[in-house]
Amino acid sequence: MQIRKMLISASVLATIGVPAGLVAASGRWDLAGHAAEKPAFPVVDVDVAPVLLKQVDRWDEFNGRISAVGSVEIRSRVTGYVTDIAYKEGDAVKRGDVLFTIDARPYEAALQSAQAQLQRARATAVLARSRDERARRLVLTSAVSQDEADARRAASEQSDADVLNSEAAVQLAQLNLEFTQVRSPIDGRAGRALLTPGNLAVADQTWLTAVVSQDPVYVDFDPDEQSYLRYGAEARQSHRNALTVRVALQGDGDFSHVGTVDFQDNQVDSATGSIRMRAKLRDPDRVLTPGLYARVKVSSGSRTEAVLVDEKAVLTDQDRKYVYVLGADNTAQRREVSPGRKADGFRSIEAGLMPGDKIIVGGLQKIYSSGAPVKPSETSMLAAAN
Repeated sequence: MQIRKMLISASVLATIGVPAGLVAASGRWDLAGHAAEKPAFPVVDVDVAPVLLKQVDRWDEFNGRISAVGSVEIRSRVTGYVTDIAYKEGDAVKRGDVLFTIDARPYEAALQSAQAQLQRARATAVLARSRDERARRLVLTSAVSQDEADARRAASEQSDADVLNSEAAVQLAQLNLEFTQVRSPIDGRAGRALLTPGNLAVADQTWLTAVVSQDPVYVDFDPDEQSYLRYGAEARQSHRNALTVRVALQGDGDFSHVGTVDFQDNQVDSATGSIRMRAKLRDPDRVLTPGLYARVKVSSGSRTEAVLVDEKAVLTDQDRKYVYVLGADNTAQRREVSPGRKADGFRSIEAGLMPGDKIIVGGLQKIYSSGAPVKPSETSMLAAAN
């Protein structure tokens, strides 16, 4: 009865122009009533490699920020009008380079006045000292009274004090004159000028620009308390003095900047469960600009055995990661995995693979579904990565 119905249906479809071959392919039965065979997948050539087991350094990754070792807000030490900007905004400057010039004429006049006062004080001191010496000789012969001798001695000492006061005034005037040339106190990069020529700079108040150092730099990051406790325990066991860090910026493929932790805070933040740490690293190429976001990898010095695969063998399906494993019957079997961090140029797999598994590393673009037949050609994971 079922065969008769199928024959009738086929004849009807043939009447309206549908080919009988399409009817046979779309159902589980053909016109003769036999089960239709599934279409065979083509056998594809692939390269397979056993997973790599290797002792690797244990690294933890955190978010961080680059900061400058030295950062100075440049302010004028004297009050006056800006007459010149002596640097190019954004350029590197050396310690002692002139950045701004303040009108020096009032301070030159003040220095000349102080020097004149010093000369007068010295002349007065010479006269007072001479009268004191004369009084000391005359008091022995009672030519002058003791009171007069004491008065001349006091006048001489006061004159000496006036000389010291005048010398200090000259030094202060010289300093103020020097301060009319605003210099960089550190090596670094100068920012934009916040005041242009003709504007008044008030002593110790007006902010002229900022200079930040460039090499070395700091990177600040916040490990969680579990990592912090592990670092401390491993440091005590290995008698290690400093943690090693590697730093990468956004878009960097590798962590090429290396430094060491030189500071950690004295308490854990109870709100976040983390502690602030700071590493210091060299930046000879001047690419680690303060304020940049950074990825920080911290090595505690311990090593662990990891399952490593070629990065290209890890595929993505929406939010899932998977690889193709060679099955016992030479088929490609999809296996979901949990990738970890990169190590020695490979991707570590934290879950989903076992030692001895063979991963398809070449010909992946020819595999369209799990279970596809393959013709494997064995290679090594190292050769596949290269």
